[in-house]
Amino acid sequence: MIVEKIQKLLRLIKFSHTLFALPFALSSMLVASRGLPPLRTTLLILLAMVGARTAAMAFNRYADWDYDRVNPRTKERAELATRTETLILCGAGLAIFFAASAALNRVCLLLAPLAACIFLGYSLTKRFTPFSHAFLGLALALAPLGAWAAVRQELASPIPYLLALAVFFWTFGFDLVYATLDVSVDQKLGLYSFPACFGVRPSLVVAIVLHGLAWIAWSAFGMAAHLSWPYFTALLAVSFALAYEHLLCSSGDPVRVQHAFFHVNSAVSLLLFAGVALSLAIENWPW
Repeated sequence: MIVEKIQKLLRLIKFSHTLFALPFALSSMLVASRGLPPLRTTLLILLAMVGARTAAMAFNRYADWDYDRVNPRTKERAELATRTETLILCGAGLAIFFAASAALNRVCLLLAPLAACIFLGYSLTKRFTPFSHAFLGLALALAPLGAWAAVRQELASPIPYLLALAVFFWTFGFDLVYATLDVSVDQKLGLYSFPACFGVRPSLVVAIVLHGLAWIAWSAFGMAAHLSWPYFTALLAVSFALAYEHLLCSSGDPVRVQHAFFHVNSAVSLLLFAGVALSLAIENWPW
C-alpha cells in the first residue's frame, strides 16, 4: 500500500523529468570544483535539487487542481493523490530544500527563499501572462547557479550565468512546444499560455529561435569553462537532437510532441553532462 502510494506520488510530480535540470546542476558543480567535490557537497546538492523540484511540481498540481481535472491530458492526476496530499508533499519538499541549503553554506541558505519564490511562483503565472514559459525557464536556470554557489560559496564568476542562460532559453523553448498540446483547453479556461494567445505556428518558430540562442550560450559556457573536445562533440550532437525535436513537433502529432518533450530533451541534458564530465576527466587524468 505504501509502495503503491509512493509510486503514485512520483507519477503525480513526474519525477522522471528531474533529468531535465539535474544534469545541468551537476555540470555546474563539476566545473566549479574542476572535478568531483567532496561527497557531502554532492549529496546535499542532489538533496536540494530533489526537494526543490518536488516542492515546485507538487505546488503546481495543487494550484492547477481544478484546471487539470477538465484537461483530457491531465485529468488522471486527481486519481493519483488528494489535493491535501499534494500540499503536504510540497511542504516536505520545501523542508528538504531549505535543510539542504542550510547544510551547504550561508550563501545557499540566503538565496534559498528567493529561489523558492521563483520555482513556486511559476505555477501561478499562466493566469496573467503568456510568458509563463519564460518563468519556467528561470526556475530551471536556478539549478546551475545553486550548484555553483554550493561549491564556491559565491556567484561572482560569469561561467554559471552562461550555463543558466542556456538552460533558460532551452527550457523556454521546449515548454512552448509542450504547451501547443493544450491550446484549446487553455483558451477555454482563459489561461494565458503563449500558444493560446499567439497561435501554434508562431510558438514553434519562437521555440526554434530560443533553442538557437541556447546553443550559442552553451558554446560560450564551454569556452569560458575551458572545456575540451568531448564537450563540443556533445554540443554538436545536441544540435542534431534539437533539429530532430523541431522536426517531430512540426508534424503536430501529439504523440510525437510528447516524445520530443521528454526523450529528446532528456538526451540533450545527459549529452551535455557527459561532455562536461569527460572533458574534466581528461583534464584531471594523470598523464
